[in-house]
Amino acid sequence: MSLKVAHDCSRDLPRMHFVYASRHGELKRTTDMLSDLAAGETLSPTAFSLSVLNASAGIFSMLRHDTAPATAISAGASTFGFGLLEAGLQLAAKPNIPVLFVYADEPAPAVYGGVAADTGPAHAVAVLLSCDAPLRIICNVLHFTASDSSEPQSATFLRCIEGNATASSTWRGEGRTWTWHRDGVPA
Repeated sequence: MSLKVAHDCSRDLPRMHFVYASRHGELKRTTDMLSDLAAGETLSPTAFSLSVLNASAGIFSMLRHDTAPATAISAGASTFGFGLLEAGLQLAAKPNIPVLFVYADEPAPAVYGGVAADTGPAHAVAVLLSCDAPLRIICNVLHFTASDSSEPQSATFLRCIEGNATASSTWRGEGRTWTWHRDGVPA
């Protein structure tokens, strides 16, 4: 699903940077490999190479025949926000090069207990950041001690993008409050 949204969003741009973020990455594949090891089975080199966090970024760059930089990020429940922040910082550093941000996650396998529910349903989001984008989103991050949001951070961000011209969305978790709002709308 991450490759699908990356392809659809990149619009075959000839040059861009790529930031991939996932809280759990390929955890199901990794868990299956651990089960195989516990059963005394031989690991597949292909499965192993696809189990790392940056596997989607690597496959996407190979599909595009692109040697541009790619970054992979995992940062707990705030992975979406920190990945988007990294993409924004890359754009600020080189404003003439668009940055494709892709976030993908799915629930962790049941063996991990309560962590499985933390990501919401399997989903992927792609956002193309460029200086000439028709929509500008501003993010504020503050330290906060209120109760955590019940939805994934990515769902909160999407409400801001999909909302009306005055859309603003707030997510709380890990001691922080992330607020996204459209440019010109007070936080």
